Amino acid sequence: MILITGANGVVGRQVMNQLLHDDTTVTAVTRGPAEAKLPDGVRSVSGDLFHPQWLEPALEGVEAIQISPRATGPGLGDLLKLAVKQGVRRAVLLSATTVEYPAGEARFAAQFKLAEDLVMSSGLHWTVLRLSDFAANALAWAPQLKASDVARGAYGRAASSPIHEIDIAAVAVQALRTSAHAGKVYTLTGPQSLDQFEKVRLIGAAIGRSLSFQELPPDQVRQGMLAQGLPEEVPARLLGSLADYAVQPGPTTATVEELLGRPALTFADWARDNAYAFSNGKTS
Repeated sequence: MILITGANGVVGRQVMNQLLHDDTTVTAVTRGPAEAKLPDGVRSVSGDLFHPQWLEPALEGVEAIQISPRATGPGLGDLLKLAVKQGVRRAVLLSATTVEYPAGEARFAAQFKLAEDLVMSSGLHWTVLRLSDFAANALAWAPQLKASDVARGAYGRAASSPIHEIDIAAVAVQALRTSAHAGKVYTLTGPQSLDQFEKVRLIGAAIGRSLSFQELPPDQVRQGMLAQGLPEEVPARLLGSLADYAVQPGPTTATVEELLGRPALTFADWARDNAYAFSNGKTS
């Protein structure tokens, strides 16, 4: 059995789907299973992972756990102790490339580094996946692009190598199902560095519209996000990393292709897979 934290996230859902495809038993940890709408066949347990003692019975029979630090928060250390106690053998941690390639506010990279240290010292067979910018972060533009042909944001020349969640999940599934990746730290990115102008253009190509990116002052973007009710951490994470990637692009690695034995999926692939999220029913 595999246990997934952060089950409602983009990566968590892909991991569950791929494990279910291989007839692997999956338990998903959520804060509210009624709202989770998990795939058929997934067992769900609900509760606050910041205080994970309640989870101990659900860890019985679990072979491996996938850990999202943002889901576990300060409860990660206790969760790992419970996992060892219940005989869990493997842990796969979703970390960030900023641990190795600093970008944005140092406090956020430090949170991932702390999670890595806890997992590496847990006594479990661990694998760390340091992830680049998710291609799915572009979904933040969906409301704008459904209403118009312009996506607005800060730092248009900020460049990263966005990774498709299918590729993250495929690597995670390998590490969850076998100890062959134990003790490994993998830096996973997409195959191509793109700035925000190029990302929006590729979304337009996927939906048959001519789209553009309009650069706005960072403070205007920050205030707009806060006005939407987002916590301060969200614009701080986004704008801090974008500011640095506008000066020095994020890393690009070939690790996905090396591990999966096929080319990594491109942002254009992701845009085609998610075209429905941006389409307004019109073409230009």
